[in-house]
Amino acid sequence: MQLYGLRTCDTCRKALKALPGATLVDVREEGLPDAVRDRALASFGARLVNTRSTTWRGLSEAERAAPPETLLASHPALMKRPLIVDGDAMWLGWDKAVQAELAG
Repeated sequence: MQLYGLRTCDTCRKALKALPGATLVDVREEGLPDAVRDRALASFGARLVNTRSTTWRGLSEAERAAPPETLLASHPALMKRPLIVDGDAMWLGWDKAVQAELAG
């Protein structure tokens, strides 16, 4: 199980602690692999882009208008976190529904 996020993100740390078999991939340092990004975009669409982040607020209107693939390729920290990948299954975020599904 891979958990894509940021090492400094509190939500990612909570998810990692709750999922002892998961490995954290820091997207700021290692990037988000193209294949994973494309699968996540196919599953979650524009929800994959975190429009509430400080990175988003720092973008110009022209940059914000770019397609999600372009935004995430140039600014991987814009991804909503965490993105949890286990084989063919993917989950986005760490809300109660995701926690319940992964717990049992």
